[in-house]
Amino acid sequence: MFEILKHFETKYGSLKKKGLRIEGLSMIDPKRKKHVIMVSKPFMFDNRQLPKTYEGLDIKAKIEGDLPKEFAIKKDAPKKEYVWAPNKFEKYVDRCSEDIRKQFNNPAMTRNEMLDALAFGSFEDHKKKSLQLMKEGKIPPFKMN
Repeated sequence: MFEILKHFETKYGSLKKKGLRIEGLSMIDPKRKKHVIMVSKPFMFDNRQLPKTYEGLDIKAKIEGDLPKEFAIKKDAPKKEYVWAPNKFEKYVDRCSEDIRKQFNNPAMTRNEMLDALAFGSFEDHKKKSLQLMKEGKIPPFKMN
């Protein structure tokens, strides 16, 4: 398993320049002995460059650092909010598209490309999954634009 981690580090180590930190292997389910590769990254990271799985291991990513104001959760709010609600990504991209283009060094980047880059690789997939989780009651309700 450490060989897989070494291969992953070799293949994706160049993303460290963009803020990726490869933390190592972690067991997330001791009963089934399920391991993942743990990484951390800044919010402003092009998630399309990182796979969801690598050689049979899921990639578990966490975000380090501050989040934009669109993603702030009011701690004293009476009802819970879903921090990764799709409309929050849309509001952020609409407000900061020029900054995002600069950060990703891509002046021709489209709104959809920005949404995909920030929303875990595919904005439409994230939106569908979020709506499904909301219908199942697993995440708090959110509004769509």
